Amino acid sequence: MKRIKILVAVCIFCISPAFAQNLKVAVAANLQSVIKVLQSDFKSKTGIMIEPIVGSSGNLTNQVKNGAPYDVFLSADMTFPELLFTEGFSAKKPVVYAQGSLIICSSQDIGFENWERVLLTERVKKIAIANPAIAPYGKAAEEALKRKGILDNIQSKVVHGESISQINTYITTGVVEVGFTTQALVKDPANKNPLYWKIIDPKLYAPIEQGMVILKHGATNPDAEKFYQYILGPAAKAVFEKYGYHVQ
Repeated sequence: MKRIKILVAVCIFCISPAFAQNLKVAVAANLQSVIKVLQSDFKSKTGIMIEPIVGSSGNLTNQVKNGAPYDVFLSADMTFPELLFTEGFSAKKPVVYAQGSLIICSSQDIGFENWERVLLTERVKKIAIANPAIAPYGKAAEEALKRKGILDNIQSKVVHGESISQINTYITTGVVEVGFTTQALVKDPANKNPLYWKIIDPKLYAPIEQGMVILKHGATNPDAEKFYQYILGPAAKAVFEKYGYHVQ
């Protein structure tokens, strides 16, 4: 009897980690608030718990290349997931799950009717932009500033952040007068701080098509496929739209 109990205990010890292991999802920082809603809804529908790892799309890509055991990647663009596919880190091509829009935002009512002129005034001393090399929304912000012909003029005011979540912190805490971010910040019900913002004309930057891909680590995990299909389904699309993203 004692031997049986020991064998049962050993079997439970060996099997339980497989059941306890969450689905690891690498998530672009612009989805920091959105992923919490998706996580809860997905669990209620499937019983599957995801573990979001939030960061800039470029940093998450580098982590995957260095062996991070992520199952699914929700990027802020298509470039990084396409790179992972090309280099053999995913078996399937990435797909677009949402399209983002860039906004200019502040915790101060400084007026954004002619936002490019406002940035040139002495009133604005610091402008937060996510690192364009690793954060697609930072890249879009630079493109818009170049199109407006003022990037060089405001370069001394620019404060770079590693991700949109860091930019959002700069904006909401008043560390900077102005920042470029996503509508998700102002659409988040959890954000109680008054914010002033304006949508940047999408003609000023390349479309922000956000891509998703199942990575090699999740290729044989049926839960990864379930989450992949969920993100492309109506429930997730409704969440994205609520937070200011465009979906098809």
